[in-house]
Amino acid sequence: MRGIIRYSTYLPHWRLDREEIAKFFGQGGGRGTRSVAGHDEDTTTMAVEALRPVVGVDQDDEISRVYFSTCSPAYLDKTNASTIHGALGLDSRVGAYDLGGATRSSTASLLAGFESTGNCLVCMSEIRGGLPTSPDETQGGDGACGFLIGSESANRDVLAELIGSFSTTEEFLDRWREPTSELSKTWEERFGEYRYLDLGVSGFNGACEKFGIVPGDIGQLVISGTHTRASIALGKKLGIPLGSIQSELSEKVGNMAGAHSGLLLAGAIEGAGPGEIIALIVLADGVDVMFFRTTEAVKSWHQPETLGDQISKYDLVPYSKFLSWRGMVTVEPPRRPEPARTSSSAAWRSRRWKFGLEASRDPVTETVYMPPSRVSMERDSVDQMDVAAKSASKGTVVTYTVDRLAYSPSPPIVFAIIDFDDGGRFPVEMTDCSPDQVDIGKRVEMTFRKLAVSEGIRNYFWKARLID
Repeated sequence: MRGIIRYSTYLPHWRLDREEIAKFFGQGGGRGTRSVAGHDEDTTTMAVEALRPVVGVDQDDEISRVYFSTCSPAYLDKTNASTIHGALGLDSRVGAYDLGGATRSSTASLLAGFESTGNCLVCMSEIRGGLPTSPDETQGGDGACGFLIGSESANRDVLAELIGSFSTTEEFLDRWREPTSELSKTWEERFGEYRYLDLGVSGFNGACEKFGIVPGDIGQLVISGTHTRASIALGKKLGIPLGSIQSELSEKVGNMAGAHSGLLLAGAIEGAGPGEIIALIVLADGVDVMFFRTTEAVKSWHQPETLGDQISKYDLVPYSKFLSWRGMVTVEPPRRPEPARTSSSAAWRSRRWKFGLEASRDPVTETVYMPPSRVSMERDSVDQMDVAAKSASKGTVVTYTVDRLAYSPSPPIVFAIIDFDDGGRFPVEMTDCSPDQVDIGKRVEMTFRKLAVSEGIRNYFWKARLID
């Protein structure tokens, strides 16, 4: 049996209260909140955070592939999945591939995982927005999800098997974005609703006929697509109640386009009982229907922090700061030199440390060196160090400072010195917090982030965030 072995979701720490939009501009907005990626996050860093809990679980087989899909990649030409590969500390023999540009790429990545051999990591990540007061800004959301797809073995159970998939494709213009633009455009809404409603009904009926499933067999139905009216109308047309996770995500998090289908699927598995059939319908340039059946294993495994927990745990970001983070307004930065361009050769030489946060440990004295050192300061030895992976380590703030002068897209910067539980001390930048939340003795964990961007090069490294 081949299916989903593990899943994980990642929602950014920040939310925007939609009512703030109307208060600011006198129009737009709405009820509820939407998720907001921090100024130091992009689709690559969120993909890393989504996959870390999946990779952190012991497996009896090695990862063979990484598939990453997004409509808003950090880089073009360069493979973003290779950065994810490095941050996860995967073996160099593991292939890493991007599937990007279109919302439907997320379905392609999921299907590729099921059609491949060995254990595959599949990740979907999106940052969505639009012009101020637009529906895209209000209804959009940011987030990521990750899946480990593989075959059942003696030491590992499948959480949800893929019963089968059914797809149709039709060319029509509903939503598009030019390669040089960050903003999407849409055709008249009724046209998209009309086309997707027909496609959804025929696709669902075709899938049911192909796999011998009747609507009464389905325990949960989730419908994903950037056309909200079409998704709602299709749910009513099929006469099957939509899963509760559907409305909760829309109201409190927003629509994450390509990543939305994966988040809905993860949420459905999270709330499912054994033997339950989950129907996932994705409306994007056609329709994709996927049927899953959960197993007994869903009773005994959940991701470390459930999707429900992530939805309910957040801090609000002011709308003015949200606009600044998205580049819609430009505020004067601290009057200090901007960061220099990151050296490609230097980054490559230190790649295990820079991307994987791999320190070194003296096997005799147990001293941890951060950054890693070839030479022991306590005995006469060179190149006799062990690897000390620190990305999953937790630590304690021993001292900190608030820097209001250093250059940052979102000043001030909080720097802290962290004592790690498993050895090592290191100065690191804090994230996802305000200065008044940081204090000596606070507990922290590490998170993969973007330090700065210079000449189009993104300087990735690790920061610390508070543990609640």
